[in-house]
Amino acid sequence: MAAGWFYLTCLALGSLGSLCIFFTIYWMQYWRGGFAWDSSIFMFNWHPVLMVAGMVVLYGAASLVYRLPQSWVGPKLPWKLLHAALHLMAFILTVLGLVAVFNFHNHGHISNLYSLHSWLGITTVFLFSCQWFLGFAIFLLPWASLWLRCLLKPIHVFFGASILSLAIASVISGINEKLFFSFPCCMMGSKQEGAPGAVGDAVVLQSEARLYLGLPPGFSYRLYLGSVLKFHLASMLGLLSQSTCCPSAFLGGFGFCTPSWPQCLSSPIYTRASSWLFLLSV
Repeated sequence: MAAGWFYLTCLALGSLGSLCIFFTIYWMQYWRGGFAWDSSIFMFNWHPVLMVAGMVVLYGAASLVYRLPQSWVGPKLPWKLLHAALHLMAFILTVLGLVAVFNFHNHGHISNLYSLHSWLGITTVFLFSCQWFLGFAIFLLPWASLWLRCLLKPIHVFFGASILSLAIASVISGINEKLFFSFPCCMMGSKQEGAPGAVGDAVVLQSEARLYLGLPPGFSYRLYLGSVLKFHLASMLGLLSQSTCCPSAFLGGFGFCTPSWPQCLSSPIYTRASSWLFLLSV
């Protein structure tokens, strides 16, 4: 029965991830004018689609590979290859997404890395690159000793889930940044025109009311997309926190680690860190 609920949850997560990609494509196609690869604003539209597909959906799918019951028995090399391949596909899409945004900025003479979203995103990609390279070198190639794998396993798992949280926070902050850029610039003018005292305050309040009544097109849709992404993160972390770090399932027959293997994903440290990272995305 537990296995049935697990697969049902995985199916729901897969559907939710597909909806995230579909909603992002619809946002870029319907509200932002479509796609191109010519350093224009339409090239920038590839950035959110590729980032959501790579760093959210494919990365999340790769994180769940070792939670499948079939990966706990039998040969582990196919699961390792699948885990590495999904992460590699996510990395390729992420690099293409970065190429799209940097080419657009350079062509339009726009500064790079000028916002919290930019630095949060580039930090996430850097950590993801280090995580994939070290995981490939330590856990997939046969040269590493068993004690080294046992030592690095909880670190690898912890940073894998933390990078997923950072990726969601980067996506949510990017959506908020787009929403901010879409607001009409009427607040500053109203404040400058308003007189001091009660009259000036009334003018500001009226301008705020006009601002929220005349929201830019697609505002509510982007809020809904952000809500879907947050729910995806909460569901993913909830599913990961129900799993224990099984060393024999991950190391794949190279031996046995200490019996007191920590349940790192359900530890208070991990739970507290994930909560703070999730709050950053609100």
